[in-house]
Amino acid sequence: MNKVICFFKKEAVLCVALLLALLSACVVLPDQEYAGYIDLRTLAILFCLMCVMAGLQKTGVFSRIARGLLGRVKGLCGLVLVLMLLCFFSSMLITNDVALITFVPFTFTILEMLGREQRRRLALPLAAMQTIAANLGSMLTPMGNPQNLYLYGRAGISMAQFLLLMLPYALLSLALLTVWGMVLGRRHRGEGIVEIHETGGKESTSPVLWVYLALFVLCLLAVAHVLPWEGVLGIVLAAVLLTDRTILKKVDYALLLTFAGFFIFIGNMGRIPFFRDFLQEAVRGREVFAAIAASQAISNVPAALLLSGFTDHYERLIVGVNLGGLGTLIASMASLISYKYVAKEESHRKGAYMAVFTVSNICFLAALVIFHVVWANLCP
Repeated sequence: MNKVICFFKKEAVLCVALLLALLSACVVLPDQEYAGYIDLRTLAILFCLMCVMAGLQKTGVFSRIARGLLGRVKGLCGLVLVLMLLCFFSSMLITNDVALITFVPFTFTILEMLGREQRRRLALPLAAMQTIAANLGSMLTPMGNPQNLYLYGRAGISMAQFLLLMLPYALLSLALLTVWGMVLGRRHRGEGIVEIHETGGKESTSPVLWVYLALFVLCLLAVAHVLPWEGVLGIVLAAVLLTDRTILKKVDYALLLTFAGFFIFIGNMGRIPFFRDFLQEAVRGREVFAAIAASQAISNVPAALLLSGFTDHYERLIVGVNLGGLGTLIASMASLISYKYVAKEESHRKGAYMAVFTVSNICFLAALVIFHVVWANLCP
């Protein structure tokens, strides 16, 4: 029983998705239409990206890049900006989850080198802003996060159209993050920063690194509809089996099953006239704010999956679920990565971190929502 409770706590979203799928199947009995519910393309590309990111992370290339950048930093302000913007820019290509898994622990290592006082001052605000940076940076590209990958496929738009849609929000986010980083760096400057040296060069030139970089390019081409996803899936699987089978254990199968569960639930609910008409009416014309609100309660990935079944204004939904990643701790499931690490490293300050995280998120969300309202009126 304890194992069941622990599993539910760890994979609450998955459990809810499977429960909703099961309950909806009791209303709409399984039939041949179920086969059309699952978006195999999204699941396959997501699986490929997870494998490739796990492989690249294992080579240590991300930490090596970070150390190389930090080796050129002068002053605390520059250090803060680099650590934060690493998450912002890297999340555009390696996803917000991988960016946080890689750079939040790395940041704590760097802060430890600065001394106890600087760590105490910087750890919480910097971890919170790295989380915000990863969530905001990932909104620019289809491969930045799972909901973008899914909605990009549903919207049927080109890569250029997607980038242009989210570019204004990304540019504003970059400006806000830069100002915040400079303020934080100057506010807490005092002790000088340590000199960071690059370490361990072997992994950067290993054949495995080049294999996974090539696989990443193939994944990008599949996302852009240049290559068929079936072929890329086969190539990635073959490469992983030949190079390192343990990478398959790093794949977030719970997320893939969560997608499948919501696909079934949405498909079934779309066949119930009352429920379909109610949600369509509730969402129509309010996609952005409906997505933001739903994300605060169920996170932006389930919000994207749920609302996509009841509107064809996918571009508005893309904006909404990306902005909706800000706000509560569960608005973006990636935010839990930082929280868990902070809880481990600063267990006595979890409440303080939540306060910093929440206030920071609300401020950024408010700024971006105001910008969206203005931008939507200027460019209807």
